[in-house]
Amino acid sequence: MSRRSGRITLQTRDSNAPEPTVRAPLKKRKPESSTKKLQPAAKKQSYEIQTCWSEDGASPCVLIETPHKQLEPSDPSSFKQQFIFKNLFIKASPIPRLSWASSDDVWIKMLNKELKYVHDKSYLQRHPKLQPNMRAILLDWLLEVSEVYSLHRQTASLAQDFFDRFMLTQENVNKDFLQLIGITALFIASKIEEIYPPKIYEFAYVTDGACDMWDIQRTELHILKALEWNLCPETPISWLKLYAQVEAQKDDENFLVPQFSQETYIQMTQLVDLCMMDLNSLDFGYSVIAASAFCHFSTFDVVHQVSGLTWESVAPCVRWMSPFMDTLRSEATPQLKTFPRVKADDRHNIQTHVSYLELLRKAQERRLDEPDCQMSPVAVSAMLTPPSSTEKPTNP
Repeated sequence: MSRRSGRITLQTRDSNAPEPTVRAPLKKRKPESSTKKLQPAAKKQSYEIQTCWSEDGASPCVLIETPHKQLEPSDPSSFKQQFIFKNLFIKASPIPRLSWASSDDVWIKMLNKELKYVHDKSYLQRHPKLQPNMRAILLDWLLEVSEVYSLHRQTASLAQDFFDRFMLTQENVNKDFLQLIGITALFIASKIEEIYPPKIYEFAYVTDGACDMWDIQRTELHILKALEWNLCPETPISWLKLYAQVEAQKDDENFLVPQFSQETYIQMTQLVDLCMMDLNSLDFGYSVIAASAFCHFSTFDVVHQVSGLTWESVAPCVRWMSPFMDTLRSEATPQLKTFPRVKADDRHNIQTHVSYLELLRKAQERRLDEPDCQMSPVAVSAMLTPPSSTEKPTNP
């Protein structure tokens, strides 16, 4: 992490100088009590999955809140439970058995991040000088910068998350600082996600003189402190990639090697990108957004299998997402692009940019013209599965 280096002066003691003669008096050590009382350790929440009974052939799991390293007194009869346990029933991990980790551990860690990393669209109330379209313009520009530098989709998604969570911690931010905050968030995300991230002067260059390197460095430190260095959320892209991989996974295949269709994946990511530009997307969890996008390209039974989410938890997001999907259906199907120094099997992971602002305007107009439709899980597969490429209308 680049920082402006400061000069450090080392002071050495003269070997001929006399040793100090004044020493702090030693305190007498108090005798230890023979009956030492054991106090319970400070509560640190941890979670573990335990298998429960079978229910319609499924194996539900229970999420249990447990104390960390709780100390019990020598007399068990005097022991009293200090903590309240909360039982939450969730579906078993959809991740297949892994040779390098426990699939349950990976799954529960991802679920915990949904609780840890909070985002809320109400942060706009803290900034009366900002409008929702300003956020959309900024995110659209960040996606364009990401494509120019061949950054991964996860990098752009991390930058969006950093920006939204940072703005939730601030007040009265002027619109003149949005570009600086956005490009700094992308700078931080690229150092986390990219193997060879662009240099800081390259990020300053794309601002056309609006931000210099020192501005980005100062803002970087400000963002990191505001986020308390919590920089590893599960973004909608990471959830979507997991769902697609679980759905396409076959036996005896490396789970880390993508098995899903690249063409279908970039269509789903384009839908997620378009939806995330709308401020109302922050009403939903990232896992729900990814599952709802998956609903528009598959049946709900498949979505339930790969995510464990119920129809009641994804239905509001699926309905909210429908105008965005209808807008994309009227456009040409996105095609895989070729990037320099990017392998063919990794092209789907590189962020691409289209006229998202125009698509967002059309989708928001559709939402105003069309009332919310009450769809059932059965209707999802019938109404939301996109037509084949030969049936899609071409651009006017």
